[in-house]
Amino acid sequence: MDGNVSARWKTVWITGASTGIGRELSLQLARGGVRVAASARSREKLEALAAEHANITAVPLDVTIAADAAAAHARISAELGPIDLAVLNAGVWDQMGADNYDAAQAMRTMAVNYGGAANALAPLLTDMRARRSGHIAIVASVAGYRGLPKSIGYAPSKAALISLAEVLRLDAAPQGITVSLINPGFVDTPMTAVNKFPMPFMITAEDAAARILRGLERQKFEIVFPWSLALPLKILRALPYPAWFALARRLSGKM
Repeated sequence: MDGNVSARWKTVWITGASTGIGRELSLQLARGGVRVAASARSREKLEALAAEHANITAVPLDVTIAADAAAAHARISAELGPIDLAVLNAGVWDQMGADNYDAAQAMRTMAVNYGGAANALAPLLTDMRARRSGHIAIVASVAGYRGLPKSIGYAPSKAALISLAEVLRLDAAPQGITVSLINPGFVDTPMTAVNKFPMPFMITAEDAAARILRGLERQKFEIVFPWSLALPLKILRALPYPAWFALARRLSGKM
Protein backbone atom coordinates (compact mmCIF):
# COMPACT_ATOMS: atom_id res chain seq x y z
CA MET A 1 0.00 0.00 0.00
CA ASP A 2 1.40 3.42 -0.87
CA GLY A 3 0.19 6.74 -2.31
CA ASN A 4 -3.54 6.11 -2.15
CA VAL A 5 -3.33 5.34 1.56
CA SER A 6 -1.66 8.60 2.54
CA ALA A 7 -4.03 10.56 0.29
CA ARG A 8 -7.10 9.33 2.18
CA TRP A 9 -5.82 9.31 5.78
CA LYS A 10 -3.20 11.26 7.70
CA THR A 11 -3.72 9.82 11.19
CA VAL A 12 -5.02 6.32 11.98
CA TRP A 13 -5.68 4.76 15.39
CA ILE A 14 -5.55 0.95 15.62
CA THR A 15 -6.42 -1.01 18.76
CA GLY A 16 -5.22 -4.58 19.19
CA ALA A 17 -2.13 -3.53 17.25
CA SER A 18 0.56 -5.58 19.00
CA THR A 19 0.00 -8.81 17.04
CA GLY A 20 -1.80 -10.31 14.07
CA ILE A 21 -4.00 -8.22 11.82
CA GLY A 22 -3.60 -5.03 13.87
CA ARG A 23 0.17 -5.21 13.71
CA GLU A 24 0.23 -5.81 9.97
CA LEU A 25 -2.28 -3.00 9.35
CA SER A 26 -0.02 -0.65 11.32
CA LEU A 27 3.01 -1.55 9.23
CA GLN A 28 1.26 -1.33 5.87
CA LEU A 29 -0.28 2.04 6.69
CA ALA A 30 2.99 3.41 8.05
CA ARG A 31 4.84 2.36 4.90
CA GLY A 32 2.20 4.26 2.94
CA GLY A 33 3.03 7.49 4.72
CA VAL A 34 0.27 7.44 7.34
CA ARG A 35 0.83 8.42 10.98
CA VAL A 36 -0.28 5.37 12.98
CA ALA A 37 -1.16 5.31 16.68
CA ALA A 38 -0.81 1.66 17.68
CA SER A 39 -2.61 0.61 20.86
CA ALA A 40 -2.68 -2.58 22.94
CA ARG A 41 -1.93 -3.59 26.52
CA SER A 42 1.64 -4.73 25.90
CA ARG A 43 3.95 -1.73 25.99
CA GLU A 44 6.92 -3.94 25.11
CA LYS A 45 5.32 -5.31 21.92
CA LEU A 46 4.09 -1.87 20.87
CA GLU A 47 7.52 -0.33 21.32
CA ALA A 48 9.04 -3.13 19.24
CA LEU A 49 6.45 -2.40 16.54
CA ALA A 50 7.13 1.35 16.69
CA ALA A 51 10.84 0.64 16.27
CA GLU A 52 10.08 -0.90 12.87
CA HIS A 53 8.82 2.34 11.34
CA ALA A 54 9.10 6.01 12.26
CA ASN A 55 5.43 6.62 11.40
CA ILE A 56 4.20 4.32 14.19
CA THR A 57 3.63 5.70 17.71
CA ALA A 58 3.05 3.32 20.60
CA VAL A 59 -0.01 4.29 22.67
CA PRO A 60 -0.52 1.55 25.30
CA LEU A 61 -3.94 1.17 26.88
CA ASP A 62 -6.39 -1.33 28.29
CA VAL A 63 -9.49 -1.05 26.09
CA THR A 64 -11.70 -2.39 28.88
CA ILE A 65 -11.07 0.83 30.86
CA ALA A 66 -13.09 3.74 29.46
CA ALA A 67 -10.76 6.35 30.96
CA ASP A 68 -7.78 4.73 29.22
CA ALA A 69 -9.55 4.92 25.86
CA ALA A 70 -10.45 8.57 26.39
CA ALA A 71 -6.90 9.43 27.44
CA ALA A 72 -5.44 7.61 24.44
CA HIS A 73 -7.77 9.46 22.08
CA ALA A 74 -6.81 12.81 23.62
CA ARG A 75 -3.09 12.02 23.39
CA ILE A 76 -3.28 10.90 19.76
CA SER A 77 -5.28 13.97 18.75
CA ALA A 78 -2.82 16.29 20.47
CA GLU A 79 0.37 14.62 19.23
CA LEU A 80 -0.56 13.30 15.78
CA GLY A 81 -3.59 15.32 14.77
CA PRO A 82 -7.28 14.52 14.31
CA ILE A 83 -8.00 10.81 13.83
CA ASP A 84 -9.16 10.20 10.27
CA LEU A 85 -9.62 6.44 10.66
CA ALA A 86 -9.99 4.27 13.75
CA VAL A 87 -9.75 0.48 13.41
CA LEU A 88 -11.25 -1.07 16.54
CA ASN A 89 -9.55 -4.44 16.43
CA ALA A 90 -8.80 -5.48 20.03
CA GLY A 91 -10.04 -8.99 20.75
CA VAL A 92 -9.55 -12.25 22.60
CA TRP A 93 -10.60 -15.81 21.80
CA ASP A 94 -11.10 -18.86 24.01
CA GLN A 95 -12.67 -22.10 22.85
CA MET A 96 -15.50 -22.75 25.29
CA GLY A 97 -18.77 -24.67 25.28
CA ALA A 98 -21.50 -25.64 27.71
CA ASP A 99 -19.31 -28.42 29.12
CA ASN A 100 -16.59 -26.02 30.31
CA TYR A 101 -18.54 -22.79 30.58
CA ASP A 102 -16.92 -20.12 32.72
CA ALA A 103 -19.02 -17.02 33.32
CA ALA A 104 -16.03 -14.86 34.26
CA GLN A 105 -14.25 -15.83 31.05
CA ALA A 106 -17.35 -15.17 28.96
CA MET A 107 -17.72 -11.73 30.53
CA ARG A 108 -14.03 -10.97 29.98
CA THR A 109 -14.40 -11.85 26.30
CA MET A 110 -17.39 -9.52 25.99
CA ALA A 111 -15.55 -6.78 27.91
CA VAL A 112 -12.58 -6.87 25.52
CA ASN A 113 -14.25 -7.62 22.20
CA TYR A 114 -17.42 -5.55 22.54
CA GLY A 115 -16.66 -3.31 25.52
CA GLY A 116 -13.29 -2.32 24.08
CA ALA A 117 -14.94 -1.04 20.92
CA ALA A 118 -17.66 0.72 22.92
CA ASN A 119 -15.10 2.49 25.11
CA ALA A 120 -13.14 3.76 22.10
CA LEU A 121 -16.33 4.87 20.36
CA ALA A 122 -17.25 7.38 23.06
CA PRO A 123 -14.42 9.88 22.39
CA LEU A 124 -14.31 9.04 18.67
CA LEU A 125 -17.97 9.86 18.08
CA THR A 126 -17.81 13.08 20.09
CA ASP A 127 -14.83 14.26 18.06
CA MET A 128 -15.94 13.04 14.63
CA ARG A 129 -19.48 14.38 15.05
CA ALA A 130 -18.05 17.80 15.87
CA ARG A 131 -15.84 17.68 12.76
CA ARG A 132 -18.51 15.95 10.65
CA SER A 133 -15.85 13.66 9.25
CA GLY A 134 -13.99 10.47 10.08
CA HIS A 135 -14.07 6.74 9.47
CA ILE A 136 -14.66 4.05 12.10
CA ALA A 137 -13.95 0.40 11.28
CA ILE A 138 -15.11 -2.34 13.65
CA VAL A 139 -13.43 -5.74 13.45
CA ALA A 140 -15.93 -8.51 14.15
CA SER A 141 -15.78 -11.99 12.56
CA VAL A 142 -17.71 -14.39 10.37
CA ALA A 143 -18.17 -16.23 13.68
CA GLY A 144 -20.73 -13.58 14.54
CA TYR A 145 -23.11 -14.65 11.74
CA ARG A 146 -24.62 -17.56 13.69
CA GLY A 147 -24.09 -19.31 17.01
CA LEU A 148 -21.22 -21.75 16.41
CA PRO A 149 -20.20 -24.80 18.46
CA LYS A 150 -17.58 -24.27 21.18
CA SER A 151 -17.73 -20.47 20.89
CA ILE A 152 -20.13 -19.69 23.70
CA GLY A 153 -18.14 -16.62 24.73
CA TYR A 154 -16.63 -15.51 21.43
CA ALA A 155 -19.51 -15.74 18.92
CA PRO A 156 -21.93 -13.58 20.98
CA SER A 157 -19.29 -10.86 21.32
CA LYS A 158 -18.77 -10.79 17.55
CA ALA A 159 -22.51 -10.85 16.87
CA ALA A 160 -22.81 -7.82 19.14
CA LEU A 161 -20.11 -6.02 17.14
CA ILE A 162 -21.91 -6.75 13.87
CA SER A 163 -25.11 -5.27 15.27
CA LEU A 164 -23.19 -2.28 16.65
CA ALA A 165 -21.67 -1.54 13.23
CA GLU A 166 -25.07 -1.82 11.53
CA VAL A 167 -26.64 0.66 13.96
CA LEU A 168 -23.70 3.03 13.68
CA ARG A 169 -23.92 2.96 9.91
CA LEU A 170 -27.51 4.17 10.15
CA ASP A 171 -26.97 6.74 12.90
CA ALA A 172 -23.53 8.14 12.08
CA ALA A 173 -23.64 8.39 8.27
CA PRO A 174 -25.94 11.45 8.28
CA GLN A 175 -23.39 13.13 10.57
CA GLY A 176 -20.51 12.73 8.11
CA ILE A 177 -18.99 9.60 9.66
CA THR A 178 -18.16 6.56 7.55
CA VAL A 179 -18.61 3.17 9.26
CA SER A 180 -17.13 -0.14 8.12
CA LEU A 181 -17.58 -3.68 9.42
CA ILE A 182 -14.68 -6.11 9.02
CA ASN A 183 -15.57 -9.81 9.17
CA PRO A 184 -12.48 -11.97 8.72
CA GLY A 185 -12.47 -15.73 8.47
CA PHE A 186 -9.47 -17.70 9.74
CA VAL A 187 -6.26 -15.66 9.74
CA ASP A 188 -2.86 -17.04 10.71
CA THR A 189 -2.19 -15.13 13.94
CA PRO A 190 -1.18 -15.95 17.52
CA MET A 191 -4.91 -16.01 18.35
CA THR A 192 -5.68 -18.84 15.93
CA ALA A 193 -2.42 -20.70 16.62
CA VAL A 194 -3.97 -22.28 19.73
CA ASN A 195 -6.84 -23.91 17.80
CA LYS A 196 -6.84 -27.71 17.56
CA PHE A 197 -9.66 -27.96 15.01
CA PRO A 198 -9.50 -27.60 11.18
CA MET A 199 -9.45 -23.99 9.97
CA PRO A 200 -10.38 -23.96 6.28
CA PHE A 201 -9.25 -21.27 3.84
CA MET A 202 -6.79 -19.69 6.30
CA ILE A 203 -4.92 -16.64 5.01
CA THR A 204 -1.91 -14.72 6.30
CA ALA A 205 -2.13 -11.56 8.39
CA GLU A 206 -0.39 -9.69 5.57
CA ASP A 207 -3.05 -10.76 3.08
CA ALA A 208 -5.84 -9.93 5.54
CA ALA A 209 -4.47 -6.43 6.16
CA ALA A 210 -4.16 -5.74 2.44
CA ARG A 211 -7.77 -6.84 1.84
CA ILE A 212 -8.96 -4.66 4.71
CA LEU A 213 -7.15 -1.59 3.44
CA ARG A 214 -8.53 -2.04 -0.07
CA GLY A 215 -12.04 -2.20 1.37
CA LEU A 216 -11.51 0.79 3.63
CA GLU A 217 -10.15 2.87 0.77
CA ARG A 218 -13.36 2.13 -1.13
CA GLN A 219 -15.36 3.01 2.00
CA LYS A 220 -17.18 -0.31 1.88
CA PHE A 221 -19.52 -1.14 4.72
CA GLU A 222 -18.79 -4.86 5.05
CA ILE A 223 -15.30 -6.11 4.32
CA VAL A 224 -15.48 -9.90 4.52
CA PHE A 225 -12.95 -12.54 3.50
CA PRO A 226 -12.17 -15.07 2.28
CA TRP A 227 -15.38 -15.51 0.27
CA SER A 228 -14.79 -19.25 0.01
CA LEU A 229 -15.58 -19.41 3.73
CA ALA A 230 -17.81 -16.38 4.14
CA LEU A 231 -20.33 -17.19 1.42
CA PRO A 232 -21.40 -20.56 2.87
CA LEU A 233 -21.71 -18.97 6.31
CA LYS A 234 -23.84 -16.16 4.92
CA ILE A 235 -26.12 -18.75 3.31
CA LEU A 236 -26.33 -20.65 6.59
CA ARG A 237 -27.72 -17.49 8.24
CA ALA A 238 -30.87 -18.00 6.17
CA LEU A 239 -31.44 -21.61 7.30
CA PRO A 240 -34.41 -22.23 9.60
CA TYR A 241 -33.34 -23.19 13.10
CA PRO A 242 -34.10 -26.95 12.89
CA ALA A 243 -31.87 -27.31 9.83
CA TRP A 244 -29.14 -25.14 11.32
CA PHE A 245 -29.07 -26.99 14.66
CA ALA A 246 -28.85 -30.35 12.89
CA LEU A 247 -25.90 -29.12 10.81
CA ALA A 248 -24.23 -27.46 13.78
CA ARG A 249 -24.34 -30.71 15.77
CA ARG A 250 -22.40 -32.37 12.96
CA LEU A 251 -19.86 -29.57 13.00
CA SER A 252 -19.54 -29.85 16.76
CA GLY A 253 -18.50 -33.47 16.46
CA LYS A 254 -15.50 -32.41 14.36
CA MET A 255 -14.21 -29.73 16.74
